[in-house]
Parts: sequence; structure tokens; C-alpha cells
Amino acid sequence: MARRRKTRTHKQPVDGEGDGLPKSFVVRHGQVGESVTQLVRDIRKVMEPNTASRLKERSRNKLKDYLTIAPSLHVTHLLAFTLTPIAPSFRIVRLSAGPTLTFRVERYSLAKDILNVSKRARSMGLEYLTPPLLVCASFPPPSPSTPPQIPLLLKAFQSMFPPLSPQTLTLSAARRVVLITYNAEKGTIDWRHYLITVRPYGVSKRVRRVVEGITKGSSKSSEMLNLGNEKDIADFVLRKRGEKDPAGEDEGYETAASSASSAGGDDPEAAVDLADNYVGRNNEKGSRRAVKLDEIGPRMELRLLKITEGVPGKEGGVLFHEFKILHLTRTLLVKRSKKEIARQKAEHAERAKIKKQRQDEQARNVARKKKLASKDGKGDDDELDEDEGEDEPEVDLADDDDDEDAWDEDEDVVGSEDEDAGEDEDSESEPEARPLKKVKHTRNR
Repeated sequence: MARRRKTRTHKQPVDGEGDGLPKSFVVRHGQVGESVTQLVRDIRKVMEPNTASRLKERSRNKLKDYLTIAPSLHVTHLLAFTLTPIAPSFRIVRLSAGPTLTFRVERYSLAKDILNVSKRARSMGLEYLTPPLLVCASFPPPSPSTPPQIPLLLKAFQSMFPPLSPQTLTLSAARRVVLITYNAEKGTIDWRHYLITVRPYGVSKRVRRVVEGITKGSSKSSEMLNLGNEKDIADFVLRKRGEKDPAGEDEGYETAASSASSAGGDDPEAAVDLADNYVGRNNEKGSRRAVKLDEIGPRMELRLLKITEGVPGKEGGVLFHEFKILHLTRTLLVKRSKKEIARQKAEHAERAKIKKQRQDEQARNVARKKKLASKDGKGDDDELDEDEGEDEPEVDLADDDDDEDAWDEDEDVVGSEDEDAGEDEDSESEPEARPLKKVKHTRNR
């Protein structure tokens, strides 16, 4: 009988698993509030499905713990949030050799806040089964005048999301967009998260409701439009402005301008011909539709503070650092000469060498102590026997008068006055040694 192979708990590795697709950990460390904790959950939703969405942190967890376990899970990025006295801090760590980018979160809005102020509340579900599309805007092209940290910053964001492949990408898989915008005036980076929606092109709101069959203010596609109170469909489409329908709702007639604005897709630039079937009703291949982006959050405004080589705990040289002098708020690049760069590299190499020596010395001390402990455990009995054998000859060879007087005093204390003081010490020592051994054996039993 063939041996049964476990499939649920012993998952077989998929060919190419962990290659090409970036995976991430989004964590928080230190004491943070409820808002930052919720922000971490929202960022996990943005990074799905290639992230640990159910990762649970503990208060005693350190960044070193995540850095240790990440390679075994093919994790390529670590996104860490913490709270400082000035503002929340956000770090992007490229595993496993770096670099590390440190940001300060100037402002942020949670996903629930974005949905509360939006006109149409949407139920989030199947949109997170596919990774989002990354759009980087307003980044200056490479040139001699471009700040040197911009290309590295752009590359860091691009490596966090899967690359686009037009040959293999299906239209229905494009459901979300992550927009990264660089603000040159403020020197900040804006993080936005949008949902792609497709609507009929050149159709007013009333007609779109009839076509799509969705009631006013409803987010469920299963609810059908109720026209039972209308005598004619023209009463619903061409009702005068301010005139109420039989149900008591204000459904006035919409002018051409208002219908165009409500359609949200009369802009020729927003109109596209679908190359394939898309999610939604009547979104078939070849139909003309208007594409719109609805923000679903979260929203962040980031300021780059520092770029360092390596990972936290094993950081190397500082590639970029932002600081303020008096009232200057412009980003200043740390410029160093070749001698300073060589000196800094030599210092880092010396630190690594000293650390390696300390680790080797500690390992040798541990091995030496284990070896001594093993020897002591094996030779305890032999050492005890040798000690007893050494004590007996010392008593036999003791012929001094002082020792005899000492033994006589002990005998007087015990009360054996009739015994002669001239007896040999061997005969005196043997009766006392034997009872001690008998008591010792009795206790061991």
C-alpha cells in the first residue's frame, strides 16, 4: 500500500515560488496608538495579496525577529511603523542586504475616514485578490540637476510591487491603483490608493440607473430598480426639476450639463474601448466605457529623512540624510570627500572585525566551559576516591606529639578515659572513619 502524503499541513513548494514576486511584512514595533495600528492594517490591505495579512505582533517582538524569519518565507521587503515624539516613522527595508529608507509621516488618513466622506460607500472584497498597479508621478527624469536620492527612491517603490507584464496581464486583474506622487516644492511624497471603476460612457445618471438596474444609494448590484410606481419610463427620465416621484423622492429632470457632469465619463480622455471582458454588468469586450478612480485609502504624506546601507542592526554608510539648519527647510545632501568616505568605510570594517572577534571569543569560552563540565561530571567519583586514599596515609604517617595530644583531647571529650594514649593512630582513626561511611550510605539509600 502506498504511503499517504500530507497535503494540507505539508504543502509542496511551487516551482518558482519566491522568485520574481516581491513579498512583504507590514509590522509595527514599540508603543503605538490605535490610529497607527489601524494604519498598519490598511497598508496590509494595500499590499495584498503578496503580504502577511494575518501577521500578529507582540510587544516583545523586535525588528531582529522579523529579519531572521523573513528569508525562510521569501520575504523581500519589511515595512515597519513606529511612533516618535515628533511624528510616526515609516521604514522600508530591502531584504536581505538593504538599503533602508526612513520616512517621517507628516500626515495620514485611514481607509475608514476616506470611505466616510466619499459619496458612494463600497463593499471591499474581491478587489484584493490581485496586486495593485503602481503609478509613479511627478518624479524628475535622471539628469545632472536631479537630486541623487530620487532614482534610488523611485527604484525602492517600484521593487515593492510586482512588475507589469502586458503579455500576461488580464484586464479583469487590474482592479486597484497605488499612486506615488513626488512634490518637488515641499520635498514630500504622497501615497494614494484608488479603486478602478468602469461606467457607461455618455449616459446620464437616470439612464445609467435604468441600464444598470441599481437603486439610488445602493451598493449592492442585486437590488433592482423599482419602477412600479411610474406610469411610464419617461416620467422617471424626463421628470421636471424639483418634482417628486410617487414615492415622495425628489427626482427632478436633469439638464444636459448636469447629466454630463453626473455621468462622470463624458471626458473623451476618460473613454476607452474595453479590450476584454471586465468586472461589472454589461462591461463586455468592445464596449465603450468611462474609467474612473475612486479613492479608498489610506492616504499618507511622507518625507524622506535618511537612506542607509544594510538593514537595521547591520547598518552601513549613510547615503542620504536630511537635516535643518536654523530656518532652512530645504533638503541638504551630505557631501563627503574621498578621504572621508574611505575613513568611514574603514571604521565600519573595524567595527565588524571587532564584533567578529568578540563572537569567536565567546564561542570558544562556551566550548571550553562545556568541555570542563563534561570532564567534571565523569571524574567526580574518581576524585572522591583519590581524596580518601590520600587522607589515610597522612594519618598513618603522623608521629608528632602534637597530633597525639590532639587525638587525646578528642577522646577526653568523647568520654573514653580508660583507653591508653599510646595506641597507634591507625587503630584510632579506623573506628571513626567506618561509622561515617555507614551514615553516608544510609542517607543515599
